[in-house]
Amino acid sequence: MGEEIKVIVFKLGNEEYGVEVDKVQSIERMVPITRVPKTYSFIKGVFNMRGIVIPVIDLRGRFGLPEAEYTDQTRIIIVAVHDMQVGFIVDAANDVIDLNSSSIDTPPEVVGGVRAKYLRGVAKISDDRLLIMLNLSEVLNKSEVVQLESVEE
Repeated sequence: MGEEIKVIVFKLGNEEYGVEVDKVQSIERMVPITRVPKTYSFIKGVFNMRGIVIPVIDLRGRFGLPEAEYTDQTRIIIVAVHDMQVGFIVDAANDVIDLNSSSIDTPPEVVGGVRAKYLRGVAKISDDRLLIMLNLSEVLNKSEVVQLESVEE
C-alpha cells in the first residue's frame, strides 16, 4: 500500500485535477491582475498578495484548453514551484481529499486534451470519478520560470 496524501481538487471545464496540499500555499478568490507585456499568452500577469508580487498563469491557456469567463467560482491556487510562488487560475477549487499514492496510475499520452508531461498521473477515486494529478515542475518549465522571475522584479 502507498502512503496517504492530501490533495486539493480543482476543476478546469468538466475535468477534475489534483495537486498535493503540501505544495499549495493558499486558495484565493479572483483579484484584479496587472498585465505584463511580452510574456507567454497563458501568463495573465501579476498581483500583490500581502506584499509579495505573484505571477499568475491561466491553467486553461497553459494546457491549450478554450478560455472561459471568470465566475464567482473561479479561484487562484497559490503554489510553490521552483522556490517561487505562482498563482494558477482554475474554474473552481472546492474539495480536499485523502488519496492513497498507490491509486495513482501513469497518465496516458493525453488526458482531457492535456499532454502527459504536465501530469503526474491519474487517480481513480470512485467508479465514475477520475482525478488528474498535476506535475507542477513541468507545468512551469525552466525558461518560463526565468521569465516569471523577471516579472517578479
